[in-house]
This record gives sequence, C-alpha cells and structure tokens, in this order.
Amino acid sequence: MSSKPRVLMIITLDTKAVEAKFIREVLESQGVDVVHLDPSIRESTDSRVEIPPEAVAAAAGKTIQEVRDLKHEGKCQAVMIEGAVKCALKVHAEQGLSGIIGVGGSMGTALGTVVMGSFPYGLPKVMVSTMASGFTKPFIGAKDINMFNPVCDIAGLNSITRDVFRNAALATAAMAKNYSPTRVEPKPLIAMTTLSTIDRCTVNVRKQLEAKGYEVMVFHTLGTGGMAMDQIVSERDVAAVVDTSLVEINDFLNNGLCSAGPDRATWAIGKGVPVIFAPGNADFMVAGPIDQAKSMFPNHRYHMHNHALTAVRTEAGELQALAKHMGGLIADAAKTRGPVSFFVPLKGFSHHDSPDGYLHDPSLPPVFLAALKEALPASVDLREFDCHINDAQFADAIVEQVLAYTRDKRTATV
Repeated sequence: MSSKPRVLMIITLDTKAVEAKFIREVLESQGVDVVHLDPSIRESTDSRVEIPPEAVAAAAGKTIQEVRDLKHEGKCQAVMIEGAVKCALKVHAEQGLSGIIGVGGSMGTALGTVVMGSFPYGLPKVMVSTMASGFTKPFIGAKDINMFNPVCDIAGLNSITRDVFRNAALATAAMAKNYSPTRVEPKPLIAMTTLSTIDRCTVNVRKQLEAKGYEVMVFHTLGTGGMAMDQIVSERDVAAVVDTSLVEINDFLNNGLCSAGPDRATWAIGKGVPVIFAPGNADFMVAGPIDQAKSMFPNHRYHMHNHALTAVRTEAGELQALAKHMGGLIADAAKTRGPVSFFVPLKGFSHHDSPDGYLHDPSLPPVFLAALKEALPASVDLREFDCHINDAQFADAIVEQVLAYTRDKRTATV
C-alpha cells in the first residue's frame, strides 16, 4: 500500500469529466494518491475510476439501472448519497483517508457535503460549489467544511475556474499531507456557548476551568455554533455543558436570524450530560439591517450592532415564552437522566442589558425568573443571583457547579 496521503475526490464524470481530470492531475502532482468516487447517474463512466457509479448504487442495495428507473432526481440522489457515504467510510476504514474534495452544483454539493459530514472533525474537507456564494448553511451545517466559490458555472475550464480548481486542489493536497488525527486530550471536556456580549463571563469561566485541568470548547451562538456544540456532545465524552448563550433558542421562537432549530440544547440533556443553563443574550433577538428589524419586530427597542445586524430587545411576553420553551425542552428531552441547573442573574443578561448597554431594562429579568419557576421541572436546580451575568460572582458560581458535577471525571484523569 502506498505511503502517500490519500484523498477522496467526489465528482460526477457524466457531467464534469474535464474538471475531474484537471483536479486529479493537480492532486497527483503534489504527491497525493486519489480515490475517485463517481456518483454519476446519467450514464456509466470510466471503468478505471476507483469507486464507479455501479459500486455506489450497490452499496445502497440497488443496481445503477434501478436507480435510473426511479426517474426522480431527488429519489435517485437519496440512493446515491446512501451508497456514497458507505463507500467513503469503507475506504477510510480499510485504507485511511487524509482529505476529501468535491465539486458540484446544488446536487453535487448536497451529496458531497453529506459524505464529508460523516467524517470526523479535523479531516480536511473541501467543496467547490456554485452554492458557495451565500447559500451554505444547509450544506455545511455544523461541520468543518471549506467551500470554494467557482464564480462561473461548473461547465468546463476557463481562466477563472481553472485557478479556483487548482487552488482548491492545492489546498486539499497541502492539508492532506499535513493531516494527523487529533489525539483526544485526557482531560474532562466542557462545552460552553457564548457571544461577545457575555465574554467577560465566559472567558472568566474558561480560564478558571483550564487552570483546573479541563479542556474547554467555546461555541459562538450565531445559528451554527449551538448546532456544532450539540453534535460534539453527541459524538464525544463531554463532562458537562455550560449553555450560557440562549440567543439561538430565542431566535428559533421568534424567527430571528440565528435560529439553531427546534432541537437546540436537547442532546446533552437526553444523553445525561450535566448541564448548567443561564439566560445569556436572552435580552435580545438578532435581525438584519435596522429597517428590516423594525419591519420584522415593530414596537420594540433596537440597537444597530452594525450595518447588517440589529439587536432587538425582548419584551416580557417573549421572555415568558422562552422560559416556557426551556421548561418543556428540559422535561421532554430528559425525563431527566442527568443533572440540570439553571442560573439566573437578576441584574442583566448581556452587555446590552446593563447600565452601560443600549437595551437595559432591570424590570425584565425578574419576569423571566418568575416564568421559569412555573415552567421548570422540580428536579432542576434553579438559582437566582443578585448580580449581572458578566460579574465575577456569576462566573465563580458556574465554575463551582461544574466542579461539583464533574468531580468523578476529574479524579479519573489525574
């Protein structure tokens, strides 16, 4: 077996043979072995391809003709995605991959990124896609996928696409040649959420925990951050979750820009991982430019964060809805397998909600607390603090609770 790094190349030869040949040549010129996975449907292709369409279809339990006979692009693709994932993981298990590169439009991108998403964080993943100019969230999700915008359609080589394909292939080769699977640190892992508006709290917590021998992963909650954290929790042995930024949940409830969907925050509870919640950033929803924000959320208070984003003050009804949602989420997800705490700072939920901020309203944290008392299951450790979320007192309380929840895991790693 070759000692060269091995890259999986996902390109359909029935529509992109010229591009596939070019990218393969660039990869091989950099000392990389190529395994070409071809999920073409329209016609059989080069028999020298390492994983031809027939093998992809067979991995999903069908012949390629049976796939074609479906005569529905969505149904055909579903079969080929299933087969492509199985083929890719089989190659990785048997030979070891050091990177993946794909090229495609919306269909090729959908297939390629699902395959990439089945691989661990850290393994290089590059997708050259016509969707890369802005419509990326459905494809990248919470995974570490790099996307290149080909600028032109993927329809042969020209002076622009040739450079884009070359750059993508060179980047993939360079990463593959330097790839080494990350060794998991023998430290208890803490997952934590944040935004810059509560950084004083979360940085304080992180530094204290790191000084005590923990690994701390911090996730930026602008839509995909919380999703990424939930995925890490599902895949790894996480000692505790410190979920101090709930803006993605608030935005889900109110159609804000940073929604992470209905399942946000359910993984840790359902898995039995200890969780400490705090209503960080629950004082606002995220909207677009100020005029759009006023149209979406009339009769609210606004802070223009920049020309593209506006923080919209949550009012009593929205905070009560958030409390009710959190109570239901905790009760439904757990029944409850792991310990859950909810810490509420009564003097403000973010920098915006402070005397120095732009959306401060000291009357509203008690409204949230009252609603939370009604909504939470009796098993939840609900505590109120006469301080702001960014005060040292609050960070210290979180650290103390993490230590209490993870005492056994800390002892096991010493």
